[in-house]
Amino acid sequence: MTAHTPRLVLGSASPARLNLLRQAGLAPHVIVSGVDEDALTADSPAALALVLAEAKAAAVAARPEAAGSLVIGCDSVLELDGEALGKPADAEEATARWKAMRGRAGVLRTGHCVIDTATGRQASRTASTTVHFGEPTDEEIAAYVASGEPLHVAGAFTLDGRSAPFIERIEGDHGNVIGLSLPLLRRLLAELGHPITTLWT
Repeated sequence: MTAHTPRLVLGSASPARLNLLRQAGLAPHVIVSGVDEDALTADSPAALALVLAEAKAAAVAARPEAAGSLVIGCDSVLELDGEALGKPADAEEATARWKAMRGRAGVLRTGHCVIDTATGRQASRTASTTVHFGEPTDEEIAAYVASGEPLHVAGAFTLDGRSAPFIERIEGDHGNVIGLSLPLLRRLLAELGHPITTLWT
């Protein structure tokens, strides 16, 4: 990194997002936004994902420790039957969610927002990936919910964990389902004048 290369900040506590960025040669600092996700609304799941991502990025960009950085905010929701599904509240909800999803397809919407705190400029967009769920048995769903994993992830599933065997296929960006679309991030950074290759460590 040269002295002129801005620092990258990830405004998310998600280990999956951090891992995706590290695998792509980036080394972001993590500053958790603390945004109350339940307080925000929008007229569609795609819009909600974007509103949440922008709120997270803005909250982190306003912090003194983020000065001069490129701040990335992301948030994911699963759209099923026109509804936006985030993290399930409890095991009961996670079980009901999986019983509703099995054998069907949903669309994972991830809002992405990048703020260049040095210029105040912002670029944001939502990436969408269609997820085709398999048909796990009631016993498999119970075992998965008992693992605790679905309580920590949007839509009650993840491609990089124990639910992977229950997902038949996806249409679109694999990383987007895990929590961050690297191709979209590259485009947003370029919009702000920062080629992603200049941010490699």
